[in-house]
Formats: sequence, structure tokens, C-alpha cells
Amino acid sequence: MARRVILGDRPPSFVSKATLAAELDMSESTVDAYVQRGLLPKPIRFGGSVRWAWEDVAATIKAQESGEADPFMLGVDRA
Repeated sequence: MARRVILGDRPPSFVSKATLAAELDMSESTVDAYVQRGLLPKPIRFGGSVRWAWEDVAATIKAQESGEADPFMLGVDRA
């Protein structure tokens, strides 16, 4: 599948698992693991597509970076 070119400095609004993994420089299986652990938000499903809202992904990463969301405690809360 050919990768689409996005012009400008705006990230895509909704990304596939492959695009998300590429943007975060990780494998698709790591994306799945991070979603299961609560380190990444769950995807949105519409039609036959599974997509992540880039805005939600960026906000989740920023929250972890600033200490607002402790990944260990998120895991404990979900256990």
C-alpha cells in the first residue's frame, strides 16, 4: 500500500495503526501493547476502519510527559 503524502505542517487528524506506529517509531504490536496497558488511547472504529485521533494520542503523550498520568497507576486502576 502506498503511503499518502501529507502536505503542510498539520499531522493527519485520524491515523491508522501502521501510520501511528511509524509516527511513534515503534512496531504495530507495541502500539497494541501500549493500548492494552493504557499508555495510548483506544482507537476509534468507524465503517471498516480503525483509527486513532492524533489529537488524543498527542494529549496522552503530553500528559505522561508532564507527570499528569502515571502509567503504573493507570495499569493498577485497570487491573
